[in-house]
Amino acid sequence: MPSPMALNPPSRSPSIFKKKKSLSQLSSMATAASYLSAVHQADTRARSHDNSSVSSTPALSLSSSVTASSEDTILNEDDENNCLAYPFTPPTSEQVFTTVHTEFGHCANEAYRCVSKHDYSKPVQEHNIEEPPYYILLTTYISYLILLCFGHMRDFFGKRFTKSYFTHLMPHDGYAPLNSDFDSFYTRRLKRRMDDCFSQPVTGVAGRTIVILDRYSTDNNHTQIFTGGKTRALNISSYNYLGFAQARGGCADAVEESIRRYGVSTCGTRLESGSSELHTSAEALVARFVGMEDALISSMGFATNSTFIPALVGKGSLVISDELNHASIRVGVRHSDAQVRMFKHNDMLSLESLLREVISQGQPKTHRPWKKILVIVEGLYSMEGTLVNLPRIVELKQKYKFFLFVDEAHSIGALGPHGRGVTDYFNIPPRSIDVLMGTFTKSFGAAGGYIAGPKILIDALRLHGHSGMYAEAMTPPVLTQVVSSMASIMGVVPSSQSTKSTLTLSPASSIVTLKDGAEELPGMAPSSMLPTWMNLHPSLADGSEARMRIRRLAFNSRYLHQGLKKLGFITYGHPFSPIVPLLIFNPGKMSMFSRMMRSRSTPIVVVVVAYPATPLVTSRVRFCVSASHTKEDIDMVLRACDEVGGILDLKHGVGERWGIDEVCKRAVELVHSV
Repeated sequence: MPSPMALNPPSRSPSIFKKKKSLSQLSSMATAASYLSAVHQADTRARSHDNSSVSSTPALSLSSSVTASSEDTILNEDDENNCLAYPFTPPTSEQVFTTVHTEFGHCANEAYRCVSKHDYSKPVQEHNIEEPPYYILLTTYISYLILLCFGHMRDFFGKRFTKSYFTHLMPHDGYAPLNSDFDSFYTRRLKRRMDDCFSQPVTGVAGRTIVILDRYSTDNNHTQIFTGGKTRALNISSYNYLGFAQARGGCADAVEESIRRYGVSTCGTRLESGSSELHTSAEALVARFVGMEDALISSMGFATNSTFIPALVGKGSLVISDELNHASIRVGVRHSDAQVRMFKHNDMLSLESLLREVISQGQPKTHRPWKKILVIVEGLYSMEGTLVNLPRIVELKQKYKFFLFVDEAHSIGALGPHGRGVTDYFNIPPRSIDVLMGTFTKSFGAAGGYIAGPKILIDALRLHGHSGMYAEAMTPPVLTQVVSSMASIMGVVPSSQSTKSTLTLSPASSIVTLKDGAEELPGMAPSSMLPTWMNLHPSLADGSEARMRIRRLAFNSRYLHQGLKKLGFITYGHPFSPIVPLLIFNPGKMSMFSRMMRSRSTPIVVVVVAYPATPLVTSRVRFCVSASHTKEDIDMVLRACDEVGGILDLKHGVGERWGIDEVCKRAVELVHSV
């Protein structure tokens, strides 16, 4: 009997990767290439008939990727999902795009752009938690209570009457169980019931759309059976903020060339035989990008925190950590042997009160002064979508003289008018912060992480951090993806055209003032910093395409965030955050939300998150917005949420409510009225 959790298992569908025989066997309008050709021919006939010229729109340049080599994975789509394969608005003959629509959506409307920067005429947004009605909290607690009672009852009777199903939880053959029933209770009694919502196998590029492998379960999600079919879905779940996760384009071409030159691995650690000139050039580029003196890179984002924080602090040191900091920070602090204190999430009054206490009291028992005090915060919090109050923390830093570590895993590339992260968003000099950490997974379409700071500190971390000695060096293809995507965000200029700008910090407000040429070339990279064999496309080299991506991401994030609020949902986070959490609360509704979104006529893949990643009663769906999404994609997500949220009773927000048609119609007004 099929599992009740396997709701409407998808039917078998033909593979989109089926090889085509020839273009001549296709109908005249069966492919995007023929479609654009027909548009171009019609436009040419109109021009010749009217004998008039039409003003051209700025060309976004054409990639050679839409050719026979890519037809098999892009153009052979089912008619029912052609809204994912082709744009809603047909392009004109002047509009030529560099990307494949399934990977990076085509959107030439300049109205759907926004600049991500802080308005100092308004206070920094506080972390306000909107509470649901009491009956929602009550039913959520009752749901967990029923789960616990029935789960423990099933365990109690199962161990006595159906021992074969509980062998792994009881001593047998002289061996103790690896997992106790209590430790694995949550996994067995809750997570397994919704395992079809987690770890969804995918194939192809995790871009604007993603191809999921169809599966179902006949044994209550103990195992999953693949049907052999594939379904293309709108992807609102991947960390691909700027849309650089593409299989075609300038960055992909550079990665392909790097594999020819360097292979796929350096087969060693950084302190042994694993360093290459790509590593040194990438580190120099990262340091210039974030505005610090030096930087080091690590092959894993989690390990960047967990292996280098112990090299920053030790016994006799104090770490002051935000209560919602990432697990990698917590692991690193535990390994450091330093004392740790936590303050309320993004609460500057709590932080200042704690600073006064620890500075006045000193170390426990001895009351000696701390060797060093390190405050660790995140630029953008991955589960809440909230933005750190960096201006206030910088003021506290100048007052209390502590060291500041900012984790920009989610904010680097995604925030700020130039994509330089939270310092760029608040217009604060990066060097007013002691240590900047970030990852390449979210905005650069790569993997790994970096730590940037003063050269003397980075040199010490290279020797004392565990990653330098024990971790495999970052591979050449990943390094090339980092360099090419980061260089495209910065823009590349000849070495002779140096950028001259100065940054001044106002002590009162921590606001940066840019002088003399800073706006003309804000931190562009000289071509000498890139490998000589790397030739980026002009639209990438001049930074125009990356600027478009940054502004599209800002619009999409703001639109989705405000649209959900106007529809009546409870959301967390900053309006410019590409992470938009929508509160679901009840664990049963969490799995149903995911399945209902995935079973729509145009499937939408979402990520649902519950305890222990979040507090017990604040289960949520976490939307990850990308620059690759079009305005129509966000409309589709909002319409789906409006329909599913009405069925599942998720609209408990306060404030003025709009209808879905009004939200979609007044999107631009909604974005700029925040």
